[in-house]
Amino acid sequence: MGMTPTSQARIISGIRSFYKYCLVEQLTKTDPSALLEAPRSRRKLPDTLSFEEIEKVIAQLDQSTPEGGRNKAILETMYSCGLRVSEVVGLKISCLYLDIGFIRVIGKGDKERLVPIGSDAVKYIKLYKENIRIHQAIQPGFEDIVFLNNRGKNLSRVMIFYIIKAMAAKAGITKNISPHTFRHSFATHLVEGGADLRAVQEMLGHESITTTEIYTHLDRDFLRDTLQRFHPAFK
Repeated sequence: MGMTPTSQARIISGIRSFYKYCLVEQLTKTDPSALLEAPRSRRKLPDTLSFEEIEKVIAQLDQSTPEGGRNKAILETMYSCGLRVSEVVGLKISCLYLDIGFIRVIGKGDKERLVPIGSDAVKYIKLYKENIRIHQAIQPGFEDIVFLNNRGKNLSRVMIFYIIKAMAAKAGITKNISPHTFRHSFATHLVEGGADLRAVQEMLGHESITTTEIYTHLDRDFLRDTLQRFHPAFK
């Protein structure tokens, strides 16, 4: 078997670093590694869920319990806004502008962005705040955190992972699911629906548009379905 592009790129990077050192130490006057061309590594497409699968996962939550009501608000918010798991566990009450349908998200590198939030997510955040969170004893320093654990502190990222994995298993979904799956699905559904890539970039908080462009590589089933629906030769 041949070497993968990733392994080739790693070796070439090591050779370049070696010749940089040789140039600095004046062990050589030329850098033959400048002629080496690193292979293009293909970006792995993220796993996604269909809208129906997202609904199936969320439907497994038992909303008769306080944890179920909180988790319903969490998953609705993650899918509605395309949040990273770190962004949802760190979401603050002072960053909620639910009356105008926006939340302020603090992303990577403490960069802030305003993201629209859907009516379902708004509804379940309000239900959680007014009927569940209000009865909790909140630990000092966590008064502004939206989603709290049973001890009155913010949830861990691992806890969100376990919640999603458990609900996916109950829904009979065998895909490799993680909290990031909700973010990937949010972006994919937007692009499939014809959303402008710059708008998707802004909502995801991507620094570079090239990161967002991964969502333009839509799965073959979606493309085939589109052709069958709209192309006369496929009627």
